[in-house]
Amino acid sequence: MKHLLSTKDLSRDEAVQILDLAEDMAQAGTREVKKLPALRGRTVVNLFFEDSTRTKISFEAAAKRLSADVINFTAKGSSVSKGESLKDTAQTLAAIGADGVVIRHHSSGAPRVLAQSGWIDAGVVNAGDGTHEHPTQGLLDAFTMRKRLHGDASRGRALDGVTVTIVGDILHSRVARSNVWLLETLGAEVTLVAPATLLPVGVDTWPVAVGYDLDAAVAAKPDVLMMLRIQSERMNAAFFPTAREYSRQWGFDDERLARLPAASLVMHPGPMNRGLEISSGAADSARSTIIEQVANGVSIRMAVLYLLLAGGAA
Repeated sequence: MKHLLSTKDLSRDEAVQILDLAEDMAQAGTREVKKLPALRGRTVVNLFFEDSTRTKISFEAAAKRLSADVINFTAKGSSVSKGESLKDTAQTLAAIGADGVVIRHHSSGAPRVLAQSGWIDAGVVNAGDGTHEHPTQGLLDAFTMRKRLHGDASRGRALDGVTVTIVGDILHSRVARSNVWLLETLGAEVTLVAPATLLPVGVDTWPVAVGYDLDAAVAAKPDVLMMLRIQSERMNAAFFPTAREYSRQWGFDDERLARLPAASLVMHPGPMNRGLEISSGAADSARSTIIEQVANGVSIRMAVLYLLLAGGAA
């Protein structure tokens, strides 16, 4: 595996291999000395053109636990803010000997351009590009589902027959897209629930069922209910009347939590708008995996960086 740009690029065996390797990385994280020497002497650059907290910290922790040298680059305060192009930035990174580049960019497709341009000979990981994809988030979500549903028997397993309902701002969500493609590959059954204005054009061609009623979705007793953040920063039009109206119809509140089966998981990729798409009671409940998702992100990203930079074959 040279790059990780989209979950569409992963076969079932490759996806399961990454999840299994992440199990090993998670076990290493429980030791007194958490660092592994696997990437000693390698340089990983976190190239972030968009603000991030969880993803950036998670990739930095993952690289450092594998003993890589880490360089953090942010567009603000750099030559990018003065008009430097992606090509010029890439050539700078090549000159300093970057072995891996983790890129988050506001333009959909930027990581693929970087990977296929020839400007730099480094492994490229897409850490989120526009409204396109966020593949490591999809992988950590699948890892979290598998761990919660199958426990110690999860190794080597996919998610065959698991029912996953994804609710909210599908239109602007790269997380939703990465999850849809990956979950289909792993054998899960996916339903999208949102107001019609927050569903993308062409969603009828996706391998999903589509609904508009959250109460009906809860009544269907999904194994996993994943709530998405309303991405107001990407909205330049009124996609729903008011925040109160959205919360009443599509927000996962305490009353809907009470109707969800006790064994069902509640997920959210973060950051959360508490009281809008999810209540504090639901976010902090025993069924919530939100904190686990953050922890599991480090293990998944360790697995991805190892496969890209240590010569592992995915």
